[in-house]
Amino acid sequence: MPTPVLLTFDLDAELLWTARDPAGAEKPVWLSQGHYGPKVGLPRILALLKRYELTATFFVPGLVVERYPAQIEAILEAGIVIEHHSYTHEWSDKLGPEAELEEFRKGWDAIVKATGREPRGWRSPAGELTADSVRYMEQFGMTFSSNLFDADTAHLLADQGRTTSIVELPFAWVLDDAPFFLYSNRLPGRTMAAPSAVAESWTREYDGISQEKGTHFMLAMHPQVIGRPSRLWALEETIKHILAAGTGEFVSCADYADRVRPALLAEAGLAP
Repeated sequence: MPTPVLLTFDLDAELLWTARDPAGAEKPVWLSQGHYGPKVGLPRILALLKRYELTATFFVPGLVVERYPAQIEAILEAGIVIEHHSYTHEWSDKLGPEAELEEFRKGWDAIVKATGREPRGWRSPAGELTADSVRYMEQFGMTFSSNLFDADTAHLLADQGRTTSIVELPFAWVLDDAPFFLYSNRLPGRTMAAPSAVAESWTREYDGISQEKGTHFMLAMHPQVIGRPSRLWALEETIKHILAAGTGEFVSCADYADRVRPALLAEAGLAP
């Protein structure tokens, strides 16, 4: 069986910066880094996907959906689905239960209104869950989650000792572009990696993962980060490496979750 390859993009735009610090709304340079994603990075990414005839998954905050309708339409026209990534990208662990629920609801409503499709998967902003997050995922009918770093295989998401029917699709920081490339003069301790080092990291990870049964290879990226030409080269080199190996299958997160769910439910003794 080929190794599922899941290319995912978090289109956070300026919310990546304003969610870190509300005062970022008054910092034009911070905001401009975010604007680069939908304005410049996204068209390059869509062109790359089209060139290799690949599918992907976009996680988009509801407020970005509302602010960038032309970009959302471009994603949809490319045949790519949009999944849930909160509303304002406010970090979940900074919210109380009511505010987190409101983030879920407003983000959901924005995606449904813009796409006519109910999102099926959820990725938390800033990679964190709260004690309420899984319950809200169930409330809004999420069929998959992509948040944890605990495995290279899909599994059913657990919540306080209870196994849910939500399929978790884990990833890892080494397969995320932000630790390598995300930089600002206001983020202390950040350095930028060479694209060649990232391409080596990602291709070596793929080679290892693809040798093991039941695994998947997921990249988590951000158009404002990976959308620079040199960084997009690292992604393209990884894609070319996978295609040359002939061992991978590019698939959306929702489709892969649907594929593995019956066996996972049966193994857990849960009704389909």
